Amino acid sequence: MKKILALIVALVVVVVILIPTLIIGRIPTLDLSAERSGKVLKGEDVFIKVYFHEQGTITEMNLEKYIAGVVAAEMPAEFELEALKAQAVAARTYAVKNMVTFGGSGLAAQPGADVSTDHRQSQAFLREERLKERWGTQYERYWSKINKAVDQTRGEVATYNGEFINAVFHSTSGERTASAKEVWGFDYPYLISVPCPWDQKSPRYNGRKEFALTEIEQLLGAETQVVTAVQNGSGATQIIDKTDSGRVGQVRIGSKILPGITVREKLDLYSSHFNIEIQGNRMVFTTIGYGHGVGLCQYGANGMAKEGQEYRQIITKYYTGVAIKNIHGF
Repeated sequence: MKKILALIVALVVVVVILIPTLIIGRIPTLDLSAERSGKVLKGEDVFIKVYFHEQGTITEMNLEKYIAGVVAAEMPAEFELEALKAQAVAARTYAVKNMVTFGGSGLAAQPGADVSTDHRQSQAFLREERLKERWGTQYERYWSKINKAVDQTRGEVATYNGEFINAVFHSTSGERTASAKEVWGFDYPYLISVPCPWDQKSPRYNGRKEFALTEIEQLLGAETQVVTAVQNGSGATQIIDKTDSGRVGQVRIGSKILPGITVREKLDLYSSHFNIEIQGNRMVFTTIGYGHGVGLCQYGANGMAKEGQEYRQIITKYYTGVAIKNIHGF
């Protein structure tokens, strides 16, 4: 009986393992090359690890559902569908570039997460319950529209020389976008200054902020001596130079010379495209544009869409020389 059982086991081994191995030449193994090259199988869902900063928790989400929450948080839902689709591609690219699955470094501040819902660390994100509060009776219409934009661009990302780009975006450029080099000092060939005549109807196109002279000294440093300069009538401010996109390169405020970017950050100005005027004991800044000005201009994208241009044209306008690829290999 034992001999018969041993013979049966031997036959099973020959039929199930050895014969297929001889025919194929090797024992089949799982091929991970697609995932390592930044692609996933067609139709396969992709998951992203999201750090919810308000709760302090990490949640694994379907990538496309996450992108819908980002688009809803980052761009007005009443915008044209093609503009929303461009935003979806930009948001997806930004996310995928950071994902460990695709070779990204993840979220440095929160090990184990790819991205954060804190817009200061990654991109803004809103859950559906928050969107219901924001949109009220328009919720169903807007949420359907957002999901349509995401679904119609499923898996699509922007690449340059085969690499995911740093797909930054902003609200309103004001005449021209800024290059990454003039804002951050990094020279990305796809983040150069380009004309943007479509955003002039943005409610954020023009801005104004004013400060007491003493407040300027508090924010920019007492060594500026702005109060003394105004009292002496010696010329309290001077824009020394401008960047190629028209933003302030360097500016003298009182006795101190500062980069325009620094002034924008310290005074929380709407953009670094500004002019200055002294009015009595106050300093008035008038700005053009809203945001850092690099990459996709959201109001510009909507203006292009209103003219009948589709999302691929919008993406290649604001990200020079890029190609749109699909992480699913389509």
